[in-house]
Amino acid sequence: MKFFRKYIFPPLYGLLIYFTVRLLHDTEIHLPFWKREWTQNAAEIVMSLVVGYVGVYMFERLFKYYDKRWPLQFCYQNLVRELAIMVGLNLVLMNLVFTPWVIFVNGKLYMNDLADICTIPSLYAIVYYGIARSRTYMMAYVDNRVLLEKVTNDHLETELKFLKSQYHPHFLFNALNTIYFQMDEDLPGAKKSIEKFSELLRYQLYDQQQQVPVMNEMEYLQSFIDLQTIRSSDKIKLKINLDKRLNGQLVYPLLFLPLVENAFKFIGGEYLLTIDAGISDKVITFRVENSTPDFETPATQKGGIGLENLKRRLALLYPGKHQFVTKKENNTFKAELILQYE
Repeated sequence: MKFFRKYIFPPLYGLLIYFTVRLLHDTEIHLPFWKREWTQNAAEIVMSLVVGYVGVYMFERLFKYYDKRWPLQFCYQNLVRELAIMVGLNLVLMNLVFTPWVIFVNGKLYMNDLADICTIPSLYAIVYYGIARSRTYMMAYVDNRVLLEKVTNDHLETELKFLKSQYHPHFLFNALNTIYFQMDEDLPGAKKSIEKFSELLRYQLYDQQQQVPVMNEMEYLQSFIDLQTIRSSDKIKLKINLDKRLNGQLVYPLLFLPLVENAFKFIGGEYLLTIDAGISDKVITFRVENSTPDFETPATQKGGIGLENLKRRLALLYPGKHQFVTKKENNTFKAELILQYE
């Protein structure tokens, strides 16, 4: 391909221009070029071959110059500038070679001859530019898109890690607080709590695949609930309903926990807490309801920072494939998360 482009294409390009000019010109004057003197035709063919080599060489040098100065950057200003320079160089080359020849053959320069010399080669130069540069600009477009996607993915990954880093210390603080208060009253129970706590940490440290079976999430939630109920008031009336069909469906980890953690954090009033998880038609529905104190704060009305982080994680992990709703009705805070899984 490189040999063809360097040695075969230039003479073909020059001959194509020559025969197009001859065809249009000879049709106008009704004199076929093969009836002219062969020496004149031979000279014009040789000049066309030279023009083909020189012209293609100039174009390639121009392309290399622009590629070096603006590597793989698609810009309309650069494109117009490059094309204008290319057409200008082509016009100078054609007029330097063929205009003196036409004057030598005809004794003077006619306007139709000048129009043929300037117009037809310019059109071919534009076509050549479009074909030769389309691949370069297509590669530039693709590379720019790939770079943009990489930057976007890196940004999203960084944001996800940041959101997780906000969540983990919050969880650790609550869990350690639970064990701390328990040690004063029930040392054997504190040891069991530490075992539960280690199970939770083990899941976070070692089972953080990109997606996990939803049953692992349910088991994790159960361990978290067990740990929280140790510290929670005996007034809490807990009701848990987990669909047994929740098994090997893959979901992103640690998306349900902020709802449960938020409920334990802001529960009050009648101390009612309901956790419900179900599945149907490729959709997992997770609901948490908790009663709230009669005296409300902005946090109890909207939920804690964990819910705000959850919203952002859902937007990154399940764009267009989730619904997350929180609402306050009377003295009950409700949160519902709906996920579409593959």
